[in-house]
Amino acid sequence: MARILVVDDDPDITFAVSLYLKREQHDVRTAASRAEGMEAVKAFSPELIILDVMMEQPDDGIAMAQDLRRAGSTVPIIMLTSVGQVTGMKYGRDNDLVPVDVFFEKPVRPDDLLKAVSGLLK
Repeated sequence: MARILVVDDDPDITFAVSLYLKREQHDVRTAASRAEGMEAVKAFSPELIILDVMMEQPDDGIAMAQDLRRAGSTVPIIMLTSVGQVTGMKYGRDNDLVPVDVFFEKPVRPDDLLKAVSGLLK
């Protein structure tokens, strides 16, 4: 079906998300950091990216999304994060600051994630 890149430094998250996506016949690659993610974007040409906010740096996911958009990428991005739980603040998408298509707080229900993936790939 689609090439999907999952960028998260938590191997449990990348494993679980990949498992759900592969069940839907998607070609899934993973990366554990912003740098690995940017390299994977070049090598894999994903049709959709699922991205964590906090990796090596607290804002790596946001910075990666901003870098991709500044470079002209229109690949849909789903952001997964537990940053709200950590900070107690509410976060969401913003065209300038958090330029993603869908924003989910972890843990996200698999059905909700798959519905968002399906909607963005249409």
